[in-house]
Amino acid sequence: MTQSSQQTRRTEVVRSSGVPLGLKRGAIELTFLALLYVGYSASRLLASNDFAPARGRALDILTFEKSWRFAAESWLNDKFVQHDWLGLFGSYWYATTHYIATAVVLVWIYRRSVSEYVTARRALVFSTIIGLSFYLVMPTAPPRMISGMYVDVLSLHSASGWWSTDASAPKGLGGITNELAAFPSLHAGWALWVAIVLIRAGVPKIVQAVGLAYSVVMTIVIIGTGNHWVLDAVVGWLVVLAAFGGVIAWERRSPVVAHEDATIPV
Repeated sequence: MTQSSQQTRRTEVVRSSGVPLGLKRGAIELTFLALLYVGYSASRLLASNDFAPARGRALDILTFEKSWRFAAESWLNDKFVQHDWLGLFGSYWYATTHYIATAVVLVWIYRRSVSEYVTARRALVFSTIIGLSFYLVMPTAPPRMISGMYVDVLSLHSASGWWSTDASAPKGLGGITNELAAFPSLHAGWALWVAIVLIRAGVPKIVQAVGLAYSVVMTIVIIGTGNHWVLDAVVGWLVVLAAFGGVIAWERRSPVVAHEDATIPV
């Protein structure tokens, strides 16, 4: 089908429905992502809240890290506790950027390139599903819940923000969040997703560097605030890399699907 015939067909659809295709597609995408978020929250509620095995897995992770000498949780956590400004910064960063930065980049890539958006969205969805599967199958406690070893930095600064003493949940809504969802870290994974999307989009090097810096800062913050182990972040990165790799390989093997997605009007 030629470009002119494609344009004619789209115009006919717009006239028949009275709604621009771009607006329709945007509404569909927003609905889809809203459902993903609902599933994200609901799956956390379905996970086991039995603390004993979750604590055991957390200590197993710590033992593994110490055996390979990359256990940095204690040192970083001490820094975020000793310096109030750092703890407050980390608290706001953890409670805010995870969702805002991901959403902003998702909307931006949607408006910039449909084909890149479809690939990015699929990678985000698949990596999230993988992460949620881990939360359901093997709930793991974060460092802040290991009594006497680490400090809950967000709890220390809860009076200065909108979050409660239950992770980053808004005050009064702590009961709807699953605090045993440390492994893998979707905070680290989604932050790396942002960097990968910017790199694949071919933005200026300085913007790519900002994306990578955002991923690094997120990793430091989630560990320093006592919300994730180092291994959580590493596996979170691997999940996103595997999701991107799998999606790209699938799209290359299915050119018809990729072509159909590339014709979505923006």
